Amino acid sequence: MKTIKLLFLGVMGAFALSGCEDEPSLGPAPTTADAEFTYTPTAANPNVIEFDAKNKNLIAKWDFGNGTKAEGPTVQGTFPLKGTYVVTLTVFNSGGSASTSQTITIAQDDATLLNNPLYTILTGGSAGKGYKTWVIDSTRDGHFGVGPNPVGAAGNYPEWWAAKKNDKSNTGLYNDQFVFRLKGFGFDQMTKGDVYVNNAQAANFPGATLNVKTDYTAPYADQTNQNWTMTFGADTTLTVSGKSFIGYYTGVNTYKVVRMSENELFLRYVDAANSQLAWYIRLVPDTYPVDNGTDPTYTLPVDFENVEPKLTTFGGSTSAVISNPKSSGINTSAKVLETVHGNETWAGFFINLTNKLNFSSSKTIAVKVYAPTTGVLRMKLENGDNTAEFVEKDVDVTVANQWVEVSIDFSDAAAGKYNRLVLFPGWSVANAGTFYIDDIKQK
Repeated sequence: MKTIKLLFLGVMGAFALSGCEDEPSLGPAPTTADAEFTYTPTAANPNVIEFDAKNKNLIAKWDFGNGTKAEGPTVQGTFPLKGTYVVTLTVFNSGGSASTSQTITIAQDDATLLNNPLYTILTGGSAGKGYKTWVIDSTRDGHFGVGPNPVGAAGNYPEWWAAKKNDKSNTGLYNDQFVFRLKGFGFDQMTKGDVYVNNAQAANFPGATLNVKTDYTAPYADQTNQNWTMTFGADTTLTVSGKSFIGYYTGVNTYKVVRMSENELFLRYVDAANSQLAWYIRLVPDTYPVDNGTDPTYTLPVDFENVEPKLTTFGGSTSAVISNPKSSGINTSAKVLETVHGNETWAGFFINLTNKLNFSSSKTIAVKVYAPTTGVLRMKLENGDNTAEFVEKDVDVTVANQWVEVSIDFSDAAAGKYNRLVLFPGWSVANAGTFYIDDIKQK
């Protein structure tokens, strides 16, 4: 038996040595020369700078020194405010990384670069006080929860579990404040001394203690003088820098913007320890009444003549009741709703209804619309208590620059379930223009 054991060890040792000889080389790391770059102001705007990496065969990541970042060999950086910025390029390959930095000077402010409607919603805008503070919407059901990743049939909603009102009291979740500033894209996470963290992340927070559930409350200092970045594309994302984060910590600090309006910021984010989970958190401004959990409700029809209903806009859209600027044809009423379409393809608004809809006799929802171009108007019926329950349909607006009435048959929608009406004028088109809406009714 001793001879067999020695023979086995000898064979294994030879195999190990052979494996070491065949181990692939990672290759040389990039040099600072590989990380060199040039930059040139664009012809359209001197505050928008084009950066060009010298070595275009490496992964290139940029930090523009103003709270924004980008990736790729050739990118553009936007600098709305005058000042001096240190721009850093870091290049990567399998062997390592290298960085270089250059200082650029922006001579003049360009406030037009800050006029993105989502920036205004998030920070209060340049006409406001310079910042906006958001808090967890703790007194409304569904303010926090989890669902599948990727999303399931319910869409971007915590379909597996959604928190009830004040469900996570005394965990460190509800006392946090999140301050977004327009100047310098600044961000402060104000923790009041503690935060709520996923159990898989507890080891990263010294002093974390198990709370009444399975997750942890951890001591954590305020994270001030950080930055936020909003990235636009198929999904709009919001990223905060450094060791800051928003809400319940799962190991990430980038969040998909599901809904964004003046009084709501609804975010979706992944779980770094479990890629099959997606978490959701809903925030409201600190000035918003979170203590009663209710919004005004209205009954159909809504004609904007005597009542200016409270509408919730999202996707960067705005709304206001104004004197009818297009009084003609089928609509000569005195007042209408003006809504300017946001820069998201899914932009729109909703109204909460006092009674849940029943289509047993009046089978359609009709609305008068004055559209800048032909296109699609989407209507969506939601259960305001559980927005995973909805039905949505489209109708074509076939005439532009004229009042027309469009309607959708909802006779197949379940009775007694839906008490929120969502309208998406200019559906699937970003910045679709200014629409006028009137006479929303059930027929």
